[in-house]
Order: sequence, then structure tokens, then C-alpha cells
Amino acid sequence: MADQEGVGRRTALTAGLAAGVAGVALAARPAEAAPGEREFRAAPPRRRPDRPNVLVILGDDLGWADLGAYGSPDIKTPHLDALARQGVRFTDAYSAAAVCSPTRFALYTGRYPGRLRGGLEEPIGRAGEQIGIPPEHPTLASLLKGAGYATAMFGKWHCGFLPWFSPLKSGWEEFFGNLSGAVDYYSKLTNGGAVDLYEGEVPVESLDYYTDTIADRAADFIRRRRGGRWLLNLNFTAPHWPWEAPGDRATSAEITRRIRAGEGRALFHEDGGSLETYRKMVESLDAAVGRVLRALRDSGQERDTLVLFSSDNGGERFSYNWPLSGEKGGLNEGGIRVPNILRWPAAIRAGQVSRVPVVTQDWTATILEAAGVSPSPEYPLDGRSLVPYLLRGARAPERDLFWRTRSQGALRRGGWKYLRSGSAESLFDLGADVREQADVAGRRPEVVRELRARWEEIEGGLLPYPA
Repeated sequence: MADQEGVGRRTALTAGLAAGVAGVALAARPAEAAPGEREFRAAPPRRRPDRPNVLVILGDDLGWADLGAYGSPDIKTPHLDALARQGVRFTDAYSAAAVCSPTRFALYTGRYPGRLRGGLEEPIGRAGEQIGIPPEHPTLASLLKGAGYATAMFGKWHCGFLPWFSPLKSGWEEFFGNLSGAVDYYSKLTNGGAVDLYEGEVPVESLDYYTDTIADRAADFIRRRRGGRWLLNLNFTAPHWPWEAPGDRATSAEITRRIRAGEGRALFHEDGGSLETYRKMVESLDAAVGRVLRALRDSGQERDTLVLFSSDNGGERFSYNWPLSGEKGGLNEGGIRVPNILRWPAAIRAGQVSRVPVVTQDWTATILEAAGVSPSPEYPLDGRSLVPYLLRGARAPERDLFWRTRSQGALRRGGWKYLRSGSAESLFDLGADVREQADVAGRRPEVVRELRARWEEIEGGLLPYPA
């Protein structure tokens, strides 16, 4: 926690900035409140809630505004919209990175992706490389498992390949899914021509639509777990390419043929897709989430289950990100701001919206505290628990949000967003300019200096990118 604690040691300048931007941060309202939605306010329960079950659902490359609850004009997502109405919708939630693997490292470890060599990959690529989450490193799953939770993951892992890495080596007791970053939705082929689908660590085959298959697995797990506490990570590949909606078997067959013929980028599907196909993929994801939530309700476990929905990074190609700029791979808001919904009926009131900035690794710390589990002192968390804010009405944690890629860096403090690309530096007032079009670095050099120093302080404690 050394980096996080350092935020509290404000210089006089920083204190002035914090006071000056407090209103700016609250004014950053890129999404209007839905009818009946109110600003978040904790309602401390009469008694401490029991340790919750934990269901973490990730979309893959889902854009910030791809859900109805976030303003999508065309895509219909009734189940996720209902989840938002039943809990808290976060408007200023971020992924830990702009691409898949590093964000998953942050979620599973609660730390900056750059703490581990594998977290420097953007993303982890081919099988055969010994890069991933080391089995000896504590994870959300291993820590909860040690506290008596049953643990399972269904869907995309993308944190290292066999024989060195897998969910089963990092604390999950059950796994059904893919190890790589993407597979064909029907054939389950990945780039290189191999079938990438595993039951545990054993290769298996399935020719059904992948979004439906892993949702069914998740629903079955929930129905089987009516006693004791559990953690379930449900990692969809939707709406990540290839652009295949339910029933698009001819498209799948063509992509599969091209993969087997040795076309190295066939799975990227750069010559395919459309807004209509993308709409169907997101709506299929929503329907799949709905089936899982129905199983949760029917099992009688809904009240005592913390459900977190998010995306691993911003959208690309066909995503609707308005009014944000940028997309997956970059550190503008469109690459890292994501939809984020939290529901826990036993502890949190429904129908609320929070504009507090939060980031992936905060949820790791939050889940651990909610479950009464302490992190390993040898691997201190970089995330900050939101439990005091969510359950006890405490002020939201004040700290800087940090990002780094090979070519960019960013830091958010209150309403200020510092962005660097090579030697170029920009500064944006997100409260007035969430689209990041008005660079005020020249008018506020003192803010740039302060945020640059903090960014370099955090960056100096992380592993360097390999040459």
C-alpha cells in the first residue's frame, strides 16, 4: 500500500488543487441519471451483513455506453439495465488497463499490472511462453478459497498458458473456458489453429455458441451451490471479435477455414462485422447474464450475493462510447472507462448512481474486505476497499488513479486527467470536458508538474517494460 499511502502526503499545492477540483469531480456527469435513480448514499445495515457469495461478470471489449443504462440508443440490454436499477451504477469506473490481460492481472491480484512480468504484456500472446500469474502469487480466488469459499471460473482466463499457468493453479477449483485472448464462438479455434477450450486442464470440444455455453455452466454452478459461500468469475468473450452473433455458423465456418489454412490474422476478422452483428452480440451477452441472474434468484441466494459487472477495457470498432474519445488500446477515456454495476441486496440499497472514480483493483480489495479476508502482507494491494464508503457512509477513498502502457501514461486526480504520450503531455478537466478535446496543460502548468511527479513516483515502483 506504499504507493496509495503516499497520496495522503499532499503538498500545499496539492491541497489547493484537491479543494479546487472537488466540485469538478462531482460535476463530471457524462450520463444522465435514469428515472428514479438517486445519488449514492450508504444506508448502514442494522447488523453487519453476512459474508456474501461473489459473482464477478466481465464483458470483453464492451464499450462504456454499450448498455441501455449507460445511454446506448440501439442496443437493448434489459437484464443488465435491471441489475443497475437493483444496485449502484458507477459512471466513472475504469479498467486497470486498456487491453485484456493486464486488467485481469489487476482483478485477480488486486495490484497494478506492472507488479508482475506477465502484466506487462499487452496482451499475453502465444502459447509456449512462460508468462502469466505465478501459481505462488495470492489471488482473489486463492485468498477466498483459504477462507472456505468454493471457487470457479467459466470463460476467458488470458493470464498464462499451460503447463505453467491456469486458473486451477491460481486458486480456482473449477474451470471451463479458454486460456487465450479470443476463440471462434462456435469452433473454439484460436489463432494458430488449435482448439482452445478446457475442462480444468483437459482439452475438450464444444460446438455450441460460446456465450450461451459458459452462461449455462455458471447457472449450473449456482444451482449446485446452495450451502457454503462461493466465488464465481464469469468471463465472457463477448463482444470481442470475431464478429459472430448467435446463429452465424456460416461466418464461423469461414473464419475456421481461414485459421486452418494458416491465415495468421483470420480471427481478428478485420474484414467483417457490422453494427447489427455487434448489437446482436451484446444483446446475447445480456440475455446470458439474465439466465445466470435468474438461476441466482431461483436458488434463493440473490440477497446474500455480491454481483459485480464490468468490462476488461473500453470498446473498439463497433462500440458506442459517446461522449468519450478513444478506444481499446489507448488511455483516453474511451479506452479505459467502462460500465460498472454493483448489486448486493443485503447491504446496499437499489436505484443509485455513484460518480466516484473507481478502478479494477479497488474491487479486489472491496470483495476481500466484504468477505472478511485479509490480503497477504507480502503482496500488498494497490486497490482501495470501497466497503467503508458503500456500507458505512464514509467518504470515498481519495487517491490517484494510474495507468501505463508501453507508449502512454495517465493519472486521474479528482476531475483532472493527466495524459502523456511519448514526450507530449496533456491535461484535461473531465468535469467540463469528458471528451478530452480541450488541452489546458499550457494554462495550468502547476497541475501538470504535480500530476507528472506523482505519475513518475508510481511508475518508478513498477517493473520496466522489457526491451
